[in-house]
Amino acid sequence: MKAILCQSYGPPENLILAEIDAPQPAKNEVLVQVKAAAVNFPDTLIIQGLYQFKPELPFTPGSDVAGIVLAVGEGVKHLKVGDEVFGLVSHGAFAEQVLLPAKQCFPKLPNMDFAVAASFMMAYGTSYYALKDRAKLKAGETLLVLGASGGVGLAAVQLGKLMGAKVIAAASTDDKLALCKSYGASEGVNYQTEDLKARVKALTDGKGADVIYDPVGAHFSEAALRAIAWEGRFLVVGFAAGEIPKIPLNLALLKGCQIVGVFWGAFAMKSPSLNLQNTLELAQFFTEGKIKPHIHARHTLAETPEAIASLMRREVKGKVVIEL
Repeated sequence: MKAILCQSYGPPENLILAEIDAPQPAKNEVLVQVKAAAVNFPDTLIIQGLYQFKPELPFTPGSDVAGIVLAVGEGVKHLKVGDEVFGLVSHGAFAEQVLLPAKQCFPKLPNMDFAVAASFMMAYGTSYYALKDRAKLKAGETLLVLGASGGVGLAAVQLGKLMGAKVIAAASTDDKLALCKSYGASEGVNYQTEDLKARVKALTDGKGADVIYDPVGAHFSEAALRAIAWEGRFLVVGFAAGEIPKIPLNLALLKGCQIVGVFWGAFAMKSPSLNLQNTLELAQFFTEGKIKPHIHARHTLAETPEAIASLMRREVKGKVVIEL
């Protein structure tokens, strides 16, 4: 089968399209014929050796995937050959076939095409876990989303609106902010041209944001934290700007706030039943037309390096998908 291979850590142009042996499912595994796989920010890190998880070289990147079941391993009861599914794997999705852990493989919804299904799991799983379980976001609260036009950011905008919050989107261009408003944001802050702290304070009548969703990092984190409300919750989701910020902890004291880590992948592994419940709730939201991924671009498997590079260049709004 064909697959994208990372033979040595480096930029996306080092990735190659190669012919490799097809895998076989072991106990509690599902073999899936890949129809679509979404590119996520961790893919940009894992190929450079910068992610917390480092697969043995050579490896195939890619985690969010949708396709058709080709075979099931011993112990798999909820799926059969021919089922259309979507799910998550630690790596291996940018290939014609991939093995998924059975507990992270779900039947695809009838009204979901494969590209949408592949764009669903990581973005919405991360954002729902963050807002529901970690922040315990309440209706009427104000939610500030940094990197709001990205995959997880746009999911947070939609879910925050659905949960009854006033959503302030922060992004780097007015074009990105316009997209965020079309997905439910009430206000927008261009943090390249505006003072993030001052603007958020102005938009909240001086109170600040009750919950801050931060997948960006760098200097944006401290500026946002300085605009948090008393007893607010600051969600540490990721560091797309490429720099892990050093936060003065006296801010947490002065604001009486919580700084909360969000590692959805670990949650999904350690608490599969709770993650399943969240996934079922998200599926219901999608069925009711309340949430839907924004597909920015579609690429072939051979174009995977360019798709990853476009994410690294901050050109993507929503999701970029590899289709097979």
